[in-house]
Amino acid sequence: MKNCNKYVKQYFEPQGVTADWVKKSYLEKPPVWCSVDLRDGNQALIIPMSLEEKMEFFQLLCKLGFKEIEIGFPAASETEYEFCRKLIEEDLIPDDVTIQVLTQSREHIIAKTFEALKGAKRAIVHLYNSTSVAQREQVFKRSKQEIVDIAVFGAKLCKQYREKAEGKITFEYSPESFTGTEPEFAAEICNAVLDIWQPTEQDKAIINLPVTVAHSMPHVYANQVEYMCKNLKYRENVVVSLHPHNDRGCAVADSEMGLLAGGDRIEGTLFGNGERTGNVDIITLALNMYSQGIDPQLDFSNLPEVTAVYEKVTRMKVSERQPYSGQLVFAAFSGSHQDAIAKGMKYRVEKDTDVWTVPYLPIDPADVGRVYEADVIRINSQSGKGGIGYILETQFNLLLPPKMREVFGYHVKSISDHEHRELSPQEVHDIFLRDFVNLHDTLSIVGANYEDASAETLKGEIEICYKGQIRKIRVEGNGRLDCVSIAIKEVTGIDYVLESYVEHALEEKSTSKAASYICIVTEGKSYWGTGIHTDIMTSSIRALVSAVNRIWK
Repeated sequence: MKNCNKYVKQYFEPQGVTADWVKKSYLEKPPVWCSVDLRDGNQALIIPMSLEEKMEFFQLLCKLGFKEIEIGFPAASETEYEFCRKLIEEDLIPDDVTIQVLTQSREHIIAKTFEALKGAKRAIVHLYNSTSVAQREQVFKRSKQEIVDIAVFGAKLCKQYREKAEGKITFEYSPESFTGTEPEFAAEICNAVLDIWQPTEQDKAIINLPVTVAHSMPHVYANQVEYMCKNLKYRENVVVSLHPHNDRGCAVADSEMGLLAGGDRIEGTLFGNGERTGNVDIITLALNMYSQGIDPQLDFSNLPEVTAVYEKVTRMKVSERQPYSGQLVFAAFSGSHQDAIAKGMKYRVEKDTDVWTVPYLPIDPADVGRVYEADVIRINSQSGKGGIGYILETQFNLLLPPKMREVFGYHVKSISDHEHRELSPQEVHDIFLRDFVNLHDTLSIVGANYEDASAETLKGEIEICYKGQIRKIRVEGNGRLDCVSIAIKEVTGIDYVLESYVEHALEEKSTSKAASYICIVTEGKSYWGTGIHTDIMTSSIRALVSAVNRIWK
């Protein structure tokens, strides 16, 4: 590509870090979660949410278990202000939920923010100003000291306004564009703010370290977090919060590594909505922890419902490949994948184990509200006998013999390939019934009478319709199925060998239908047929007749 020389490193690698966090292989506990869907996510929508839509989303977030929710920027618009007031005046905030509001370091905005919070039992006031080299030089044209003065000015005003507030107000400060800020300067400005707020164990402050724009690989951000954790004053009384954006596609990695490096809290959104490429996807983060046996303390057990509400109020679409949430993330089209999943599921039943180790599925789809039959095994031209057999077995209780699974699998794949589309489970079942079960188009048994010829043989009078002509054939065989087989050979002139016969009940009750599967071989070719009937012998005869009819198909 051209012009790559105009891009230079815009981040700063901190000095004096040990990167001991690299030795940790997993997170031991969930962070404090803060949803910023209603502020950061909302401001990135083509059509921002209405008051009613924000209310519906807020209720969803509470239902999911968020205890801290950034509801907006009250001084930014009338809707934002009204939403904050509605929540407070109508007592719509659960007792265990703290709302968070954003404000710039400007007096009229801070005044409007505290006015919006009047009557709130608890709230977080989130103060920010930008600190990066690019912002200082190009946007504000201010020196480092002038940037510090802006932050200190806002911190002092927040403290003054809090003294008049009724509820418990917690302070949060963000050096916006943190990842483009010299680490030592980021620590300096955060400490200047902390010196004003003087956090204590009972009155902790939040220092938020946003990846406002992602400039570096995730380990660099983690080292920046470590540096801040080691150089912040009052560290025992400071909650270090992370707010990664996804410009490099690394927001989840930034978050996980940042937490390993000392972060305590995550600000993010459902499905990663937000400016440009979005914020970190809290669902992915939480379920990554869940997949390692850690309770994220958020309830995503019904992701289809979460997706539906999100798409409704944001008018955004969740990608089919969105981790954990997308429509296709548990789907297996490949034959080898389907076979492995089907065998893994069978293994769990056979071993009666609660441990989840099914191949290709990092978590149990049922744990997030997905349905195995509809979401996991998907049938198209790439599918295999294992997946197709799994569909018939789990949804329709048809246990095809292994060799028949292979034959039927190729048959279904051929249809999908020819029609260039996916086939639903019901369509697969319909194809099986149409092309393999109780076939009688060329050959059919019209009637049959039997009587014992001896202890080991049976006499039969078989009435057969073959290519529209009916004939009665008298035969002797070792049973009804043998009698019918002999009659068929005589009428059709086809010499075949009955190679395989399998049967099973379709349900576990006395009135259940039975399914029989028969394979015949003639001239080196195998033909499978299936019979279904309440009488097991009738089902076996129908299976034989179906197999013979397959010759002409």
